[in-house]
Amino acid sequence: MAPLFLGLDLSTQQLKAILVQADCSIVHESSVHFDRDLPSYGTENGAIKGPAKGEVTSPVAMWLDAYDLLMDRMKKAGVEFRDIVAISGAGQQHGSVYWSKDAEALLADLDPSKTLSEQLSPQAFSYPRAPIWQDSSTTRECREIEEKIGGPQVLADISGSRAYERFTGTQIARIRKVYPDVYAATSRVSLVSSFMPSLFLGSIAPIEISDASGMNLMDVLSCKWDDRLLEICGGPELRSKIGPEPVPGGTSLGNLSSYWVHRWGFSPDCIVAPFTGDNPATVASLSFPGDALLSLGTSTTYLLSIPPSDTPPKRFTTCHLLSHPTTAPDAQIAMLCYKNGALAREQVRDRFADGDWERYNQLVASQLPGCGGRMGLYFPLPEIIPPEVQGDFVFQTAHQPPSRTSLEAIPTECHPRMILESQFLSIRSRIAAILPSDAPPLQRLVITGGSSANQTIRQLAADLFNMRVYVSATKEAAAMGGALLAKFAYWRANGNEYGSFEEMSAMTGTEGLGMKCVAEPQEKVAQAYGGLIEAYTLCEEQVVRGWAAGH
Repeated sequence: MAPLFLGLDLSTQQLKAILVQADCSIVHESSVHFDRDLPSYGTENGAIKGPAKGEVTSPVAMWLDAYDLLMDRMKKAGVEFRDIVAISGAGQQHGSVYWSKDAEALLADLDPSKTLSEQLSPQAFSYPRAPIWQDSSTTRECREIEEKIGGPQVLADISGSRAYERFTGTQIARIRKVYPDVYAATSRVSLVSSFMPSLFLGSIAPIEISDASGMNLMDVLSCKWDDRLLEICGGPELRSKIGPEPVPGGTSLGNLSSYWVHRWGFSPDCIVAPFTGDNPATVASLSFPGDALLSLGTSTTYLLSIPPSDTPPKRFTTCHLLSHPTTAPDAQIAMLCYKNGALAREQVRDRFADGDWERYNQLVASQLPGCGGRMGLYFPLPEIIPPEVQGDFVFQTAHQPPSRTSLEAIPTECHPRMILESQFLSIRSRIAAILPSDAPPLQRLVITGGSSANQTIRQLAADLFNMRVYVSATKEAAAMGGALLAKFAYWRANGNEYGSFEEMSAMTGTEGLGMKCVAEPQEKVAQAYGGLIEAYTLCEEQVVRGWAAGH
């Protein structure tokens, strides 16, 4: 049997699996939906809010149960686990897991007759919940880390990002302050992405380089932990709790533990490669030179690979600079991330289109670009860009400067198009500042995530970004990225020790990913959107000024 490569994605709402062959063709997909398949945990969209303001966590035991349920579904679907030669994957970025002092011993001695949660929960964890990327309870810690390091720009120059509420450094700082007993009982801190391979290895895995750059703890250019940031966030003991220096993709962490061999029938020679964050995994699966990536999942994320250069890349406090999962430290990823992605679009759908996507699409199509001189910015959750803003803000833009108006003054049929336009215009208004001045023009926009299947949204993206829009055969790009990283580790372990990810990908091409063009820009519409960038920028500036004055 030809070798198979397993990619997993532990996202906010699901645990997903993709199994591919060497030519990248997909042979199996499975998933576990947390709310629907594991309702006893009481999650909403995979998470639990409270009790503290802005606190959002997920039960770690739920993730363990999801692993067992996923494997069971794969087995019932006829997957031959013994044919899988390597495993990697992706975890939702910025979530953190807190292991107890008994964790290593428990992981090393798993009984194949029992489930993971039976043996690990709660005793393997000093904290039963994992703060996730939606958590915004660490505002005070963000200000403290920026003040102690010398300001947000200094922090961005070191770590690639200013302080963000969801980042792991500030999450650790809050745990240490609010739950000192938990912090004292913690032997190791994992990201979601390093928690996942720990279960396969039977020991706590190191953190991968690209995902580590979303923590405010690592020097993004050297890819080493920064002692100053470790001290600020977790005291002198954090160096041991965070584990060894981050590891690059394409390496082997070891083979599967005997638990997986005896319980599910995996080969004992199966390689476990480092798992990365969902955004870097998306880059690995879909990024080719000249591409921009737009992930339309729970959050909206825009990613650009920055090629190696003699000049350090620009680092702005409004975007992230991440180490690349396969070419660090020579190349980086620039990322714009918005908390209010699919959840915000769904709220507008529910409120103004009777909860029906078909009706939503009809309303979008009924409006011209700019919706007759109207613009709306929608932030049901505290936003990342612009920072901390929350609420709905609508404007009349027929005259300059735009004037704020009431939600009721906007015709109902305008809102579905307005939210798409404002979300995409926010990205487009920032692209020029991210790209190096000598960068070649972008060739295509690859979109992924749940909303990427919506043809109306595809066409609007093509028009607004003035780029051809492509999708791959699977909308689960993060899991596909995991499968490709597993293949990369296996390829390097079998005679290609110094080979690059790009060399491996060139041998396969894009056919296995099923890349196809699904929308092309309409010239006149694209021109109209080019003229709306300034209006959007003025609206956003008003929102930021008003929010700052009122809060």
